[in-house]
Amino acid sequence: MLPDLGIVLKSIGVVRTQAVGDEVKDKNRFSQIIIHDKFAEALDGINEFSHLFVLFWLNKVSNEESLLKVHPRGRKDLPLLGVFATRTMYRPNPIGLTLVELAGVEGNVLTVRGLDAFDGTPILDIKPFDNWDTTKDARVPRWWIKLENEKTHPP
Repeated sequence: MLPDLGIVLKSIGVVRTQAVGDEVKDKNRFSQIIIHDKFAEALDGINEFSHLFVLFWLNKVSNEESLLKVHPRGRKDLPLLGVFATRTMYRPNPIGLTLVELAGVEGNVLTVRGLDAFDGTPILDIKPFDNWDTTKDARVPRWWIKLENEKTHPP
């Protein structure tokens, strides 16, 4: 059996946004990431990237809401799947991951587009996009294709 390491994470910053509710899902919305002063030096060179991966703690999800299986997007017409096969926020470790566009850097403040996190969300890490993060051979299940088709051709 693997040991439970009791991992402790530190926030490196916080999200500032006017978005509320489903507005955070708007990929055209701008937000700010305020990096704590002690980590500001770690931003050197980040302005040369157009896109960043942002990892954050889904602090609005309570521990009691952690599930092992869900229907994608809460839709009962889609299969019941393990949470690791979905992008649900109801996870054993509620860590969010989003690819954002970097619109600007001013001191310890990053302005980004497309961050689906609420105001006050703790930031865990930021990583620049790299071609390593893409593949031409990605495979996705039928239910995922159905959801994508519904975005362009609503029922």
